[in-house]
Amino acid sequence: MPIKPLSALNNAISNRVIVELRAGREFRGTLDGYDMHMNLVLKDTEEFVDGEIVSTASMTIVRGDSVIYISP
Repeated sequence: MPIKPLSALNNAISNRVIVELRAGREFRGTLDGYDMHMNLVLKDTEEFVDGEIVSTASMTIVRGDSVIYISP
């Protein structure tokens, strides 16, 4: 039986994930929470633009409609 997307996210809670966004942006951090719209809360986050780290944050909220993919 295939894993449903929200079940996969639930399994990734408290683990490091890579979140690819539109326009070549990427966040890497620990998944702290999500909702049914795939809005994400990440802790200890690094932001990358075109493969270069541009900032870090202790907490980041990512709007679900800007997400291309999430990789555990």
